[in-house]
Amino acid sequence: MAIQSKSLIIGLSLAAAFAAPLSASAENVKMAFIDPLSGPFAPVGQGIMHSWQYVAEIANKEKWAGPGNTFEIVGFDNKASPQESLTQLKAAIDQGYRYVIQGNGSAVALALVDAINKHNERNPGKEVLFVNYAAVDPDLTNSKCSFWHFRFDANSDQKMEAMTTFMAKDQNIKKVYIIGQNYSFGHQVTRAAKEYLKRKRPDVQIVGDDLHPIGQVKDFSPYVAKIKASGADTVITGNWGADLALLIKAAKDAGLTANFYTYYGSTTGVPTAMGAAGADRVKYVGYWNANNEKFVGKEIVEGFKKKYNDDYYAMATYTGILMLSKAFKEAKSTDPMKVAFSLEGMKAESLNGEVEMRKSDHQLQQPLYIATWTKVNGKDVRYDQENTGYGWKTDQKLDTYVASQPTSCEMKRPSAK
Repeated sequence: MAIQSKSLIIGLSLAAAFAAPLSASAENVKMAFIDPLSGPFAPVGQGIMHSWQYVAEIANKEKWAGPGNTFEIVGFDNKASPQESLTQLKAAIDQGYRYVIQGNGSAVALALVDAINKHNERNPGKEVLFVNYAAVDPDLTNSKCSFWHFRFDANSDQKMEAMTTFMAKDQNIKKVYIIGQNYSFGHQVTRAAKEYLKRKRPDVQIVGDDLHPIGQVKDFSPYVAKIKASGADTVITGNWGADLALLIKAAKDAGLTANFYTYYGSTTGVPTAMGAAGADRVKYVGYWNANNEKFVGKEIVEGFKKKYNDDYYAMATYTGILMLSKAFKEAKSTDPMKVAFSLEGMKAESLNGEVEMRKSDHQLQQPLYIATWTKVNGKDVRYDQENTGYGWKTDQKLDTYVASQPTSCEMKRPSAK
């Protein structure tokens, strides 16, 4: 009897030994979503947090990250403030979070990169990785690049390259007015618009250039009056959230007939502000369109609408979860340092085609779309936004190389473990 008991104990011990690595490798990866969940930009923040959570649910169900590894996205309200973001980052780290997601505001992203760099240097073995889905200041993958930061959106220079390549072919564009938010991203949009138009269409006049406080202007009619007075036929703006919705509303109320080239025309609140008045006049440049050439991603668009009664447009949430899942499997770990090394140079098939996380600067290289606000027709415009009956018609899908930009990044990498 004693021999049998001893054999049983040895057998159970061996089984436990073999099982231990499997259970140790399975992890629920909690990611801190640090973005505005209150204030004027809350609708955008809430909608995109739901987008991350929805894709994470799909990934967990379909085991994208391998057996046992799951994602959990938890919101931390930064009120769109860089300082509040640092407070929330500390709270997340204190609670054991090692993955941070952020996108609304490049000033916030720059503050987070600096703080995460310092934290990781001081806390070896407890590093934090920053997943950036929408903060598009080029400096983040140039002079301020970091091993711990990965951008899944195209930066503002890539988008401007695509936008002005498209604009250059339109000989009706004679006078351009630039308006944006007065912070790092707004300044980058202004600079790039002027530089790229001068290179591609030196005949085009820049007839105005305004920067306004971010999230503080309630009435854009004075700005619209200046645009009308300038005789501009085209407006370029990097505005997002309430700042774009209110700008478009003021343009509609004033009867401004200029065409708008935007970065964020498809984001929460803007479609409702445009309505029929924006039809065939408002365009956006981005990495995806629900009304793409083959309606790739329609299951997510329809499922998200059914669950949240909202529109899925932040496709970087899909690419981010997809590539992190692949990195977890390749690294055989969820450790941020190992995952970061796996992400470098990674290629994947996302909803917009093949994408690549460029190793030199951690800037995702991907195709871009130009689309126009148009009435739904059941053919090339199947999906509307915000139940307006209007959606985005794809004008052109530009191959990755068209918008690709050089980088000045001098990446400092830790020693691989």
